[in-house]
Amino acid sequence: MSFKVAIVGATGNVGREMLNILEERGFPVSEVVALASRRSQGTEVSFGDRTLKVRALDQYDFSDTDICIMSAGGNVSKEWSPKIGKQGCVVIDNSSAFRYDQDVPLIVPEVNPDAISLFTRKNIIANPNCSTAQLVVALKPLHDLATIKRVVVATYQSVSGAGKEGMDELFTQTRAVFVADQVDVKKFTKRIAFNVIPHIDVFLDDGFTKEEWKMVAETKKMLDPKIMLTATCVRVPVFIGHSEAVNIEFEKPITAEEAREILREAPGCQVLDKREDGGYITPLESAGEDATFISRIREDSTVDNGLSMWIVSDNLRKGAALNAVQIAELLIERGLIQPKKKAA
Repeated sequence: MSFKVAIVGATGNVGREMLNILEERGFPVSEVVALASRRSQGTEVSFGDRTLKVRALDQYDFSDTDICIMSAGGNVSKEWSPKIGKQGCVVIDNSSAFRYDQDVPLIVPEVNPDAISLFTRKNIIANPNCSTAQLVVALKPLHDLATIKRVVVATYQSVSGAGKEGMDELFTQTRAVFVADQVDVKKFTKRIAFNVIPHIDVFLDDGFTKEEWKMVAETKKMLDPKIMLTATCVRVPVFIGHSEAVNIEFEKPITAEEAREILREAPGCQVLDKREDGGYITPLESAGEDATFISRIREDSTVDNGLSMWIVSDNLRKGAALNAVQIAELLIERGLIQPKKKAA
């Protein structure tokens, strides 16, 4: 079986990564269609050794398309995902537009694959926030073993999480610093070059940001509503790869060695944890990799049954594009979708 797949937002960082991953993983496509806004119409993007010309989203008929992977922002998704779903095309949405809708499953395949069957309610499946995706991949096997009570996480999020504009701003500002030019701030609230910014997304009434709230709500929806989680989300001058310093309190005893062993066997996880110089992962090494990497696993003596660890992943891949493609693969593996056009 092969499927007709549309990528909405194909000219963006995540959209291009989705095209790369579809090709890398040998996804069974009969045709891939690259879509974006009218201003990007005619732009060329790569799919393996082929070149696709971008077509306009508002002029495209989804009636013969099987899967639409949406990476064009929340406003576009709110307008288009329900329309596309009603045409019988399953939408996998990378924005926050439908993550908290009880009729839309929020999926990380390594964490809550069984929830995918709920997609038939709206023909939409939500992809989680990039910082949440890598976190729950690591938390899930530990929760199964010792039941997580509370999580405290500080994120170190790369500028690619803010799109191409974020990456361009880091590059431009860094160059300006070296040549003593004026440093202009446009995308971020403060200078990002040689700095860190404890502010991602808008502030809420309680003082937390929406990015921090997303991590709480999404972890509860996908993993366990009883888990208490608090987050501080920070933008750092790194191009690709989100890092997280995570402290976990469990209901049952668990040692650092037990955690290492369970994580070594867990799907999507890779443990790199040597107590020596360089015996840990950094975002630089995670770029281009599919795994969620876990390092610095150690026991926290300040609480009963506590562990601390360092979690790193390529936010454009597991945090976005890879997870979306894995969701599409899960639909096929479970026989939840059939191609509209039968092979000749």
